[in-house]
Amino acid sequence: MADRREDVSISLWLKNEPFSVGALPSPPARLTITNIKKIVPYAKTKGKAGFPNLSYSVWKHVACNKLQLPEDVAWSYFSTFQMIHGQESEQLMEWDRKVAKASDQQAVDAFRLQLSVSCLKFVLFLFIQHIHKISLRASLVSGSDEWPLRSRSPDPEGRPVSVNKELDENSSLTFVLNNLNEILELLIEAEQKSDVSTGKDILLAFESIEALDFLIEGSINSGSYVRTLSEIAQFHLRSGSSKTSKSLSFRNLQSWLKSCLSQNPFGVAACIKQGRQLCWPMTGESKEMWIKKKRGRIATNAPFLPQDLVKGYKMIVMSQMNRMTIARSSETVKGSTVKIHRCHDAFIYLLSPLRSVSIEKCRCCTIVLGPVELSVDLVRSEQTTVVAVCRRFTTT
Repeated sequence: MADRREDVSISLWLKNEPFSVGALPSPPARLTITNIKKIVPYAKTKGKAGFPNLSYSVWKHVACNKLQLPEDVAWSYFSTFQMIHGQESEQLMEWDRKVAKASDQQAVDAFRLQLSVSCLKFVLFLFIQHIHKISLRASLVSGSDEWPLRSRSPDPEGRPVSVNKELDENSSLTFVLNNLNEILELLIEAEQKSDVSTGKDILLAFESIEALDFLIEGSINSGSYVRTLSEIAQFHLRSGSSKTSKSLSFRNLQSWLKSCLSQNPFGVAACIKQGRQLCWPMTGESKEMWIKKKRGRIATNAPFLPQDLVKGYKMIVMSQMNRMTIARSSETVKGSTVKIHRCHDAFIYLLSPLRSVSIEKCRCCTIVLGPVELSVDLVRSEQTTVVAVCRRFTTT
C-alpha cells in the first residue's frame, strides 16, 4: 500500500536478500527472541568493542558462552550477515584470500577477531531467523495470521513437509508485520521498554531508524530511484519527529510502516508477472519450436531495472524446465539472482558469474553454475547434482 500525503506517494517493501539468503534454516533452540533482546544491552557494556559496532570477539563470547552455540555456527551467522550487508565483492574476496593464506586455524581466528558489524542491524538479522520457526499448528490453535493458510498434502513417504519461504514472499511480509512491535523494541533503549509495554509513546533515535535500512527500502512518487528507509523517513515523518534530538515517534513510525509496506516490486512474484519471458532454444532449434513444445517458463526483470540497480535486484526465475538442456552465458545472466524451481530430468548450465542461486523441488537434474558471489541453496530436491563455486552451500 502506498502512503499519499500532500501529493507525495511513498512505497516501502522488504529487501529480498536478508530473507532469501540471510535467513538460515533451523535456528538454534537458544536463539530465542528473549535472548536476542539481551544482546544490545550486553554489547553496550563492552564499550567500543560492543556498540555501535559489534566485534566478532564479543559476538563469539555471547554465542558460545551464553547461547551455547558451536563456534562454527557463531561464525556462520556473523559471516552470512557480512556477506549480504553491503560488502563489496572485492572486500569479500580480499578476506577470502587472507583466510586462504593463513598458516593455521589460530591465524584464521586472529583475523576473524579483527572484524565487526553494526550491532543493531546484526540483532535484526538474528531476529528474522525466526521466520523459519513459525509453527503452523500454533497458528491454527491461536487463530493468528502468522502464516498464510494454504492446503498441503501429506508427504507420501511420511517425511516432514517444510514451508516454501523462497517463493512465498507473503510469508516474509506477514512475519514482519506481525512482529513489527518486537522488531522496533529491539532498537530502543533498555529504560524505554517499560514505557512501550504500558502503551506510552516514546522517541526513537534516528540511528535506530537507520538500522532498519537493513530490512526495508522504498521509493518516492513511484520513482525508479530506490531509497533507504531512513532517507524516506527523514523526508516524510517530520510531523512526528523532534528536530532537535533527531528522533521519531515510536507509534507514528509503527503505524506508518504498517500502512506503507507492500510486496517487493523487484521480487519473484513481480519478475514472473511483469518480467520479460526468455526463450533459450538449443542450437538447431527455432524459437517457434520452443514455444510450440510448451516448455517451462524463464523470466527476468533485467529489462525494467535501472542501470544502477543490478546487484541483488536482477533476477531470473526458471520453472518446470523438464527433459531439456539449457546452456547460457550472457549479460542477462551475469550477476543475477537465480531461482530454479520444479525442474526434472534437466541439464542446466548457467556459466556467467551469479549473485545467488536457489534450487527448489528439483529432481534428477544436473546444474552447473558459474562463480556464485553469495550462496547456493538446495531445497527439497532429489537426485540433483550441483557443480558450483560459492561462499556458502546449504541443503534442506
